[in-house]
Amino acid sequence: METVEVKKWGNSFGVLISSRTVKRLNLQAGEKAQLEIFPKKRISGFGIVAKGAKIFKREIEEREL
Repeated sequence: METVEVKKWGNSFGVLISSRTVKRLNLQAGEKAQLEIFPKKRISGFGIVAKGAKIFKREIEEREL
């Protein structure tokens, strides 16, 4: 699986396939390919942005006073 960045080209969006992947799959210009897209969300926790990180869930400890 390869992670790529979605880029804006005019009114459209696109991705680049690395030359290593092109060679490995023996792809040729003009061929059709099927892609599966899994968006990675930016998640903010304590002012830090972590790309693709799991959602932070705070565990509250019960303490005797």
